[in-house]
Amino acid sequence: MATDTIIDEIHKIREKYAKRFNNDLKAICNDARSKQGHDGREVVPAHPKPAQVIGTSADIQKSA
Repeated sequence: MATDTIIDEIHKIREKYAKRFNNDLKAICNDARSKQGHDGREVVPAHPKPAQVIGTSADIQKSA
């Protein structure tokens, strides 16, 4: 199987980044969150708004 130099580079960067935090995923995530929005782009919330119910279950049964 051929190696992809771009993928190899991504893996090296990820490994170097993870080592900065002793491979602690929680610390890596906290660092990433602290950097969000610093470049002026909008930060989208992680939790979507709850779905709105249109009609009742009786309405849904009638249409089926």
